[in-house]
Amino acid sequence: MEKISFSDIGIVSCGTLNLELSHLKQEGFLDAHNIFYTKPGLHQNCHELENQLVSRIKVAKEKVNKVIVIYGGKFCYVNVDEPTRTMQKLIDEQGSGIGRVQATHCMDMIADEATRDRIGQEVAGGEKVWWMTPGWVEYRHQVFDGWDKGIANENFPKHSGGAVVLDGIGYMNKFMAEKPEEFLEYCDWMGIPMQGYPVSLDRFKSLLLEQANILQEN
Repeated sequence: MEKISFSDIGIVSCGTLNLELSHLKQEGFLDAHNIFYTKPGLHQNCHELENQLVSRIKVAKEKVNKVIVIYGGKFCYVNVDEPTRTMQKLIDEQGSGIGRVQATHCMDMIADEATRDRIGQEVAGGEKVWWMTPGWVEYRHQVFDGWDKGIANENFPKHSGGAVVLDGIGYMNKFMAEKPEEFLEYCDWMGIPMQGYPVSLDRFKSLLLEQANILQEN
């Protein structure tokens, strides 16, 4: 994979992906000037998401001229009051020098649809899967803020293939070993089994590199 510096680029990301981005920093791939996070779980509150995202982009732009936004384009920002107001439109309003990773949501940033289909066949025989990233486990109380057992029962059990965590950082093995009771409580609350599936972060890296190259060329 090509080597490129992010040293003159700011990153604004959903806090759910903090674990992966921290991992990429530690391994030396990501040397971004600054990384600013919005609160995990704001896909449930589009107005607060918009407020925090615009605020973080503004702060990033005060420090550098180039910014990469790490938010999905289809599922992360759904404005029922203004259906035509999309994530991309919101970002475009913030001016030039801003790119967004081209994926539909955080799971798609880690594994594309074809890869998820393959994994689903392998671990769930093609049954419907509830996909997650490690952040959906680590920040579950924020991601599912306001969800009670009733809402959980309406959403999770229809995923007969269970929950699969696309794990590119070795998170799940450590979580299950160090916090087995929390793991079992989470599964019980969802009403479906949960398992981690090891993946690489190559797709995530390539999406970041793609936007970095575009920003460097413009």
